[in-house]
Amino acid sequence: MEEELDKAVFLYLKKKGFTQTEQIFQQEQQNKNNKNATDASMSDTDLAKQILTLSQSENIPAMYHDGYSKLRSWTYSSLDLYKHELLRVLYPVFIHCFMDLIAKGHLQEARAFFSSFREDHEMMHSRDLKKLEGVLSPSHLEEMEFAHSLRQSKVNIKICQYSYELLLQYLHKTQSITMLGIINEHIDFQVSPGQPNSISDDAEAFSIVGSGQDAANLINQKEIHWGLLEDSLEDRLEKAGGLLSDSEKTEGDAKEGELDESKKKTAEGGKQGGPLKKLKKDKVGGAAGKGARGEGDKAAAAPRVKPELTLPPIPTDVENSILEDLRNRVQLSNSTLPSVCFYTFVNTHNGLNCSSISHDGSLVAGGFSDSSLKVWDVAKLGRMGSSVTLGENDSGLNENTLGSNGGKRAYTLYQGHSGPVYSASFSPWGDFLLSSSSDSTIRLWSTKFNANIVCYKGHNYPVWDVQFSPYGHYFASASHDRTARVWSMDRVQPLRILAGHLSDVDCVQWHVNCNYLATGSSDKTIRMWDVSSGNCMRIFIGHRSSVLCLAMSPDGRYLASGDEDGTIMMWDVSNGRCITPLVGHTSCVWSLAFSCEGSLLASGSADSTVKLWDVNTSVKPPRSEESKNGNTNRLRSLKTLPTKSTPVYSLRFSRRNLLFAAGALSTNL
Repeated sequence: MEEELDKAVFLYLKKKGFTQTEQIFQQEQQNKNNKNATDASMSDTDLAKQILTLSQSENIPAMYHDGYSKLRSWTYSSLDLYKHELLRVLYPVFIHCFMDLIAKGHLQEARAFFSSFREDHEMMHSRDLKKLEGVLSPSHLEEMEFAHSLRQSKVNIKICQYSYELLLQYLHKTQSITMLGIINEHIDFQVSPGQPNSISDDAEAFSIVGSGQDAANLINQKEIHWGLLEDSLEDRLEKAGGLLSDSEKTEGDAKEGELDESKKKTAEGGKQGGPLKKLKKDKVGGAAGKGARGEGDKAAAAPRVKPELTLPPIPTDVENSILEDLRNRVQLSNSTLPSVCFYTFVNTHNGLNCSSISHDGSLVAGGFSDSSLKVWDVAKLGRMGSSVTLGENDSGLNENTLGSNGGKRAYTLYQGHSGPVYSASFSPWGDFLLSSSSDSTIRLWSTKFNANIVCYKGHNYPVWDVQFSPYGHYFASASHDRTARVWSMDRVQPLRILAGHLSDVDCVQWHVNCNYLATGSSDKTIRMWDVSSGNCMRIFIGHRSSVLCLAMSPDGRYLASGDEDGTIMMWDVSNGRCITPLVGHTSCVWSLAFSCEGSLLASGSADSTVKLWDVNTSVKPPRSEESKNGNTNRLRSLKTLPTKSTPVYSLRFSRRNLLFAAGALSTNL
């Protein structure tokens, strides 16, 4: 038996090309034979049988099928209390069995294995399976970045102590060496004492990370300057004392009214009214004013940083308009919810792919599958009838605003793309509009002249998302080519190419200080990049499906993300940790938006609802009662606003804190 074992080890080393190890092994065997010290126990014989079986399994692909099939049967027959934890082990074992068979050249057996067991994982991992389905040869494992990263990294699985012991007992009792080898090499167990975790915690209990959790933790230790820009408009207004809350505005109006009333009564000899009204005013105004001010102190307390990009100057008229909006901003809280204006697209016949709303809500854009981009001016829309014809005295109209029968359209038509339009983004001042398409281009349009100005070419595949920076001029794009790119309006080539995601980059979101850019991907991770250097500064891991939308809080510290399963997660940018997952939507989350002071988060979903979440309670440390009860989901839903049958495509808070939403009426729901 020992000679056969030595022979098997020698053949294995020779096959793998480990020449130095082979020579050392030969020397050890000679020394061992000279000493004649061979005292083998029964346990050594058993170990020898297992190693021989492992060496033979390289030539017997059926051992993968049988080993996985037995592990699967044992797992499904386990007690319900532990079954959901043990089931987490099956998926990584399944994909690594498949990839091992491919790597060893057993292609037909690998396809048969994949087809036999893929249904078990179709519901939770359909996107991953579609990618792995394209692996048809050993070279594909190296060429496909997703498969290559899976083979190089480990899977993190949380499991309780008893479930872990049950699994080890099964593997040793059945001598499943093939399964044991895969589990040891590719799974990292995080064993916790006590009872099994609840099924609702599965989102955090299982993660396949291409770059590895350890690498992500290392990246997340980098210093990041998440504060607001110095000398912003909010700072100027705050220093001038012009940023008033609703209660202070009311108080100011009351002061003027009471002053006039006091003067009138003084003239009439009624002097007693003044002091009484002043006393009442001080009590009411003092209490309400402090409460409303407290909501906006988060942004004021955020640190200030210098811009790393050369930002464009703000036109004087635009600056005055913004300052006026800031002075008249409504302070929102969990007791003061926003008014909502919903724009519904009708008769789109499933042709609407995206929508965008300007900062003041005056312009609404829609991107369609017929390659067109349409923009509605809401102010004019209210004045136009259903059948408006072009009059002789009408001026400033061109072919973009005229219908085929010579009548005036209710919208402005932008044509130029040669494929479906997937994203649109208005500039902060509303004078430009960006659109991205499956034709792999991005186009810049002037809303003033209703014309295409530039066509940006750089991506090689469809561009899923494009977003203007908070100060305009710069914009970012996300593509099927697994990269995000940073552009400026005056250059046709990208300034930065951000590569690192393992799959499509589905969405982008600028940080409020323009120094960082967040990207969400189909690889279920979010990355934050330094725009000036192109380095990855954060990797956020925790989603179970593709990340479809992102939103940045006004103070720049928190990032919200929504995924395909309907889960929303709040992240702390400073340390890369998840504050809390938000569960409530029953379908894809397509849009997220923070209110201007950051106290509320709005989410729009394919389940035809808009939900409002209380952000202030989420960032506070949990109370002792909550931590004892295990209640960590502190970000509560304040209100659900259902539509009749309209999935929500986009959301935006205006500078005065009015919430705008848009979606297409669907007859299929």
